[in-house]
Amino acid sequence: MKNVYEIKRLDGTKISFIGKGLLIGVVAGFVVSLFRLSISFFSHTVFEWYHYLSGHLFLLLPWVIFSLLVAYFIGKLIQSDPNIKGSGIPQVEGQLRGQITINWLSVLWKKFIGGVLALSMGLFLGREGPSIQLGAVVGQGISEKFKATKAETKILISSGASAGLSAAFNAPIAGLLFTLEEVHHSFSPLVLLTAFSATLASNFVSLHFFGLKPVLYIGAIKALPLHYYWTLPLLGILVGLLALMYQKVLLHMGQWYSKLTILPSYLYGIVPLILVIPIGLFLPQFLGGGHDIILDLNTISFSATSLFILFLFRFIFSMISYGSGLPGGIFLPILSLGAIIGVFFGVILTQSTGLDDIYIKNFLILAMAGYFAAISKAPLTAMVLITEMVGSFSHLMAIGVVVLISYVVIDFFNGKPIYEALLEKLVHTEDIDIKGKKTIIEFPVLVESTFDDQQVRDINWPKDMLLTSIRRGESEILTHGDTLIHAGDTLIILTDEGMTQYIKDVLAEESYPSTSNK
Repeated sequence: MKNVYEIKRLDGTKISFIGKGLLIGVVAGFVVSLFRLSISFFSHTVFEWYHYLSGHLFLLLPWVIFSLLVAYFIGKLIQSDPNIKGSGIPQVEGQLRGQITINWLSVLWKKFIGGVLALSMGLFLGREGPSIQLGAVVGQGISEKFKATKAETKILISSGASAGLSAAFNAPIAGLLFTLEEVHHSFSPLVLLTAFSATLASNFVSLHFFGLKPVLYIGAIKALPLHYYWTLPLLGILVGLLALMYQKVLLHMGQWYSKLTILPSYLYGIVPLILVIPIGLFLPQFLGGGHDIILDLNTISFSATSLFILFLFRFIFSMISYGSGLPGGIFLPILSLGAIIGVFFGVILTQSTGLDDIYIKNFLILAMAGYFAAISKAPLTAMVLITEMVGSFSHLMAIGVVVLISYVVIDFFNGKPIYEALLEKLVHTEDIDIKGKKTIIEFPVLVESTFDDQQVRDINWPKDMLLTSIRRGESEILTHGDTLIHAGDTLIILTDEGMTQYIKDVLAEESYPSTSNK
């Protein structure tokens, strides 16, 4: 009987996957573009309503009641399908690891409606996480229509996730890198081709709705002079330490919300939806994930004190917003906080060193990249994402320095990739049924791996797994005891679905002992 867990290897397999990637990209592009348009329309309506409400306070009580009804409706959606909570990225990673089972149709419409409602009410949440999950479930739905194997389904889900990010930010290369660097943590030629096709197609669709202008275009950017490069390590250290604080606080929000014993967990959204009302009444310009804040930082002069207060304000309420479990992401809030840090750093430099204030926007960009890179531990994605979003390549060298330093800082303090850490809190290993259906996982052998130049028989393999083959370049090699493993190989492993992450963790500890605690 043909092994249903192997990728079908027919002539033209790559062309077939490129075609499926294009299809996923087109569908995901339309879904995410409609998601963005809906958020934009309803957000504008809510903003106008707050403007009207400020002069007609007798309508405040009906608005509070309406907000409570919105919170209750979203809460019931969450109660019916908890996989729509939060950004959705941890759920996508858990699904690809075999730790979470997703009903794609349920998540598709409930995440869409719940996300539109939560984001339109002005909460400090981003559209990108939901967009990634919407793209992933589109990929899953299409894979079911094609009756794809498990391995093929994972490729199509990954491609949908890439397409979702691409359409959310008009950033196709960042969408591709996000899947390879953050979701898979490895390079697969087939994932690369399929996901790249999907990101290009979804971006092509979204450009027809939103135009060619970069999402965070802040005008021409003059390159930072080399004699100011001494400031970059300082900025990298600053954003790295603040990123560590962000991780620590975000990962404890669930514990703090659990103290609200008067509310069931699916109704935690009542808290931010009530607290956002005074913000909408008195500071409506600060509503939303932070897109407008980033653009305002480029055009409006702020004092260092006002920037410090703004950072604390957005930091605290973004935590309250995301910690409630409402559908919404942290990408854009992270970028807006990074932008505030960068402008604050630039203002301090102009006051203390005489730096021309024309370079403040450079630090805005650099801090966004460094802050996101440290929190997500996805440095390449951060560099390319910011470059695509602002539409300028003149700062890549400086971004690289800040990203590298911030990554080293958070790694020194054992900070984990935020989405992996959120997944760990979402899924408890002891609750997983380790028996059942089989699945294929891939494990890359890097240059520093102790598996390099070892024979298969010499490695202490975990039980509950079977090494079926090794992918080397374009070839796939069936293994036996004296098969020699080389750096650059990808190990193809068969195991129980619930054991996938455990097997990966054990192999990582065996092959990279010096970094396994990071």
